[in-house]
Amino acid sequence: MFLLKRAITYASLFVGLVLVFLPSRLLSSAGIVQPEFTGLPQVAGMVTAAVGAALVLWCVTSFIRVGQGTPAPFDPPRRLVVTGPYRIVRNPMYIGAGLALAGATQFYASVELLAYLCLLFLVSHLFIVFYEEPTLKRRFGEAYNAYCRAVGRWFPRPRE
Repeated sequence: MFLLKRAITYASLFVGLVLVFLPSRLLSSAGIVQPEFTGLPQVAGMVTAAVGAALVLWCVTSFIRVGQGTPAPFDPPRRLVVTGPYRIVRNPMYIGAGLALAGATQFYASVELLAYLCLLFLVSHLFIVFYEEPTLKRRFGEAYNAYCRAVGRWFPRPRE
């Protein structure tokens, strides 16, 4: 139960800061407000954001159930998670967060949010390449190396 509380706390803080607070500050400073009516672009944005949020939730649940840890780098999973969305790509949580933000970008038709999304992707990619992957290689050794050979970082690999 304590693991669940930690994971929910860390995920909520990340989502709250990176996907809610900072984008809302960006929209506010750019003078962008909620559209007066909800058209097809807004509905598509809401659906995209919901799919992204569901993917993030699935990833957090996988970290708790399979990995016996949390998404936070300072409280990582104790076991390598290669099931659920992690059997398709190595970084589905980042993809889910990106989809959620892309949905907000579409909802508001905001170039500023699109720029933020691109910056977030770049920072995430650098974090993954220079911190997360080397750390996982040290922690899980050959099991992680085999996983990297079988599963793509951002895009699914064709199954043999």
